[in-house]
Amino acid sequence: GSGILVRITGRDYILTNRHVIKHSDEEHMRIELYDGREIRPRRIWSDKETDVAVIAVDSPGLIPARIGDSDRAEIGDIVMAFGSPFNLRQSVTRGIISAKGRSNLDLGDGEVDYQNFMQTDAAINPGNSGGPLVNLRAEVIGLNTAIASNSGGNDGIGFSIPINIAVRIMRQLVENGRVDRGFLGVKLDGAFDTRAAMVIGLPRLMGARVKGVSRGSPAEAAELQQGDIILRLNGVAIE
Repeated sequence: GSGILVRITGRDYILTNRHVIKHSDEEHMRIELYDGREIRPRRIWSDKETDVAVIAVDSPGLIPARIGDSDRAEIGDIVMAFGSPFNLRQSVTRGIISAKGRSNLDLGDGEVDYQNFMQTDAAINPGNSGGPLVNLRAEVIGLNTAIASNSGGNDGIGFSIPINIAVRIMRQLVENGRVDRGFLGVKLDGAFDTRAAMVIGLPRLMGARVKGVSRGSPAEAAELQQGDIILRLNGVAIE
């Protein structure tokens, strides 16, 4: 696997994927730097719901990566993926951002519940996991995480966690030791289609229909009811 050196609040950490380190014993883990040095982890945190892991490290002369803004990345932007595919260390591949907001992916163990991936055709293979997706300003905008492949290798469909999400998870793990998440408390109707939208008077298919409301949830407190159509969230239209 691979990782990204990140510095927050004056301390150094390795940002990577949980699946890279989850089967490893901490006392046997080694982190190899670009200059050949090997360092050991001081402490490890992870969040299985997003497949993010953070490793605290302490060594002189560490150079952190420059973190970009993944919200500003656009489809078609040229990107590079760095990592160690098949243990070919310090490899780089080039491609574009193919799509944003990919979710509902089957990632093997089924533990990654919260998905909002950027898709790229930069070659990503086993060993790239946890490495950076970088824009042409040398800013990290993604954490390379998964591939969709029939062969087990690169088929031109790779997925990266947007760096804004990964860093937000990282800060919570480092500062609180866990990730706190907000939730709405509704079940949405997957059968809500154009015909159903027209029947209730909408001009086209839009919004999300509430199928159920969980007891004691924020949705119940806000008096959402079964059959309601949620059209906007924080001012953003739900298409």
